[in-house]
Amino acid sequence: MRYTKRGRLRFTSHRDFQRAFERALRRAEVPMAYSAGFTPHPKVSYANAAPTGTGSEAEYLEIQLTEARDPERLRELLDESLPDGLDVIDAVEARTSGLADRLQASVWEIRLDGVAPDEAERAAAAFLSAETVEVERMTKNGLRTFDARAAVARLEAFSAPVDRPGHPGCAILRLVVRHLTPAVRPDDVLSGLRATADLAPPVPAAVTRLAQGLLDEESGTVTDPLAPDREAAPAAPPTAAGLTAAMAPGGSA
Repeated sequence: MRYTKRGRLRFTSHRDFQRAFERALRRAEVPMAYSAGFTPHPKVSYANAAPTGTGSEAEYLEIQLTEARDPERLRELLDESLPDGLDVIDAVEARTSGLADRLQASVWEIRLDGVAPDEAERAAAAFLSAETVEVERMTKNGLRTFDARAAVARLEAFSAPVDRPGHPGCAILRLVVRHLTPAVRPDDVLSGLRATADLAPPVPAAVTRLAQGLLDEESGTVTDPLAPDREAAPAAPPTAAGLTAAMAPGGSA
């Protein structure tokens, strides 16, 4: 399943979403498979959740059922049971394995209010021209230094459309980031832009994940990770009307 985190719901933590989703499963009376042991829990696998505070149009999870259900009807029931902003927008039957392995990269959009587009373009060029861009981040194991440049497959800057009269435009960064270890997040790239080009937005950046999936290294594009499951689905049986048309004179076989 593919779901979103929009609006104020981008501030929900991954644990908050887990609780909301498990309540939605109960409301929708989904025939869930459960783990064994003293505290059984629904078999739900969450893949590469976005950091708290970032919006997303492309979060993914897998659920295991005890009975077959139509994916689209299941999507509708779960979407109705979740608050607005946490929206289930796509569902397919898993016919291939390794969804998490297909999430190789993410497409991120970063809105930089108060930053001129030409300043963002200059910073992006400086970042891309650097061989390495070391940034620091506090982790549960202490302060860690790593290379943010190696993870960025693509980085572009352009001007955002003016959405309100009298409101100046701002810069938009669109980047494709490989899922490496340690994970490089959008705020790490912003730290790298500050280090290489002294880019310091006057207000916090608005970050949204637009897509994640398989990475085409040659073009720097990210493709739909659910496509292999759709392609593996058996073809629908021909309808009676279709058979009649095919058997008629001049019909195709």
